[in-house]
Amino acid sequence: MRTLRLVTSLAVAGLLAGAVATIATPASAATAAFSVTNSWGSGYQGQVTVTNDTSAPISGWRVEFDLPAGSRISQSWNAQQVTAGSHYTFSNVSWNGTLGAGASTSFGFLVDGTGTPVNCTINGNGVSCSGGTPPTTPPPTTPPPTTPPPTTPPPTTPPPTAGTPVERYGQLRVCGTTMCDRSGARVQLRGVSSMWLNWETAPYAENLSALRWMRDNWNLQVIRAAMGVEPAGAYLSDPGRARAQVETIINNAVSAGVYVIVDWHAHEAQNNQSQAVAFFGDLARRYGHLPNVIWETWNEPLQFSWTGVIKPYHQAVVSAIRAADPDNIVVLGTPTWSQDVDAAAASPLSGTNLMYTLHFYSCTHGASLRAKGDAAIRAGLALFVTEWGASNADGGLDGRACLPEAQSWIDWMRANGISWTAWKLDVGTDTTNLLSPGAPVTGGWNNYLHGHALFVVANMR
Repeated sequence: MRTLRLVTSLAVAGLLAGAVATIATPASAATAAFSVTNSWGSGYQGQVTVTNDTSAPISGWRVEFDLPAGSRISQSWNAQQVTAGSHYTFSNVSWNGTLGAGASTSFGFLVDGTGTPVNCTINGNGVSCSGGTPPTTPPPTTPPPTTPPPTTPPPTTPPPTAGTPVERYGQLRVCGTTMCDRSGARVQLRGVSSMWLNWETAPYAENLSALRWMRDNWNLQVIRAAMGVEPAGAYLSDPGRARAQVETIINNAVSAGVYVIVDWHAHEAQNNQSQAVAFFGDLARRYGHLPNVIWETWNEPLQFSWTGVIKPYHQAVVSAIRAADPDNIVVLGTPTWSQDVDAAAASPLSGTNLMYTLHFYSCTHGASLRAKGDAAIRAGLALFVTEWGASNADGGLDGRACLPEAQSWIDWMRANGISWTAWKLDVGTDTTNLLSPGAPVTGGWNNYLHGHALFVVANMR
């Protein structure tokens, strides 16, 4: 096994706040650190990111550490866990063991208690991790238990940050043709979508500081993680990287107290239904207890039959989600790049808390598409505009914005209580790129707004 280098950082919020301890090690040794991505009074959520910093691929990795007395791991994901008393060993699973040069993956865990990892070693070579206490005695040699690791359910969802959208609205649900909060009052969420995560120019959507800045300065309530599926470098060819990006955005949304749409950003998802079922089933088991999450199972189906192709796909994926998550909202893509919501209205899925996707670009789509939306609403469908732009349907390659028509759409969505996320949080020349060159990854973008951004931000506030 080639030597790994594990690189992360320890940033503990609240009562876990403290300085990061970095342990100097030889250049050829492995290093590790931990990040606490969310914390509450009686516990926290931790993450370790594994990075291959060598010039050749590696196959397989293992991280071991102890937790102090009074703290224990109640749940973990993206790694195989073996527990021996207070000693924990995490090794790769099938899909994240092979890492190319410079590639990375991560695993996470929930801890009951406030103790952070100590005595961390990498690959059994005795090298200490950064961000923890170096071993003072050899790691325990107690054999692993013969029973499986504990399967205690995750702790009660920690209270969101004070004053955040999630604190105000709580668990969302579909009520009639719109969205309601925990008390039954109508809610219209407004926010932005990431760029295709495999093509973004910088990790704007994955930055927690940027998310908090948009929440506080733009009144952002929801962010959409548009996880590319089919192109080279997207989920099907690099699932570890794509999962890590999405999970970072989910964890950041929890920390910032905003909602997050997990978007299977595909056009021909019927060709990878089994992968979608596995992906959503896995995330639903690990994140479905959170009120923050909204599932979007197929971004923009092409001109396929609703009843023959798209609906059966949605039924399979929704079943996988509902096996673990009975109540979070699921948004369903509709035919012809999510425009033919009237076709879906003629034969909707059975189930609760289901919404249907309508996408528009105001230089291309106008009153005739809103009429399709009106027909779907009259038939009882709840709509969610998970993607829109004040541009042509290509995202605005010509740089043109059609703001009067975009305003007609904004007014229509407001009148019907339709939530939305605008395309897209990235730098570029397209009308729909929200940021201009030089925009820092961490937010503070008042002087970096581009294209239709001023219009989008004005309508979020």
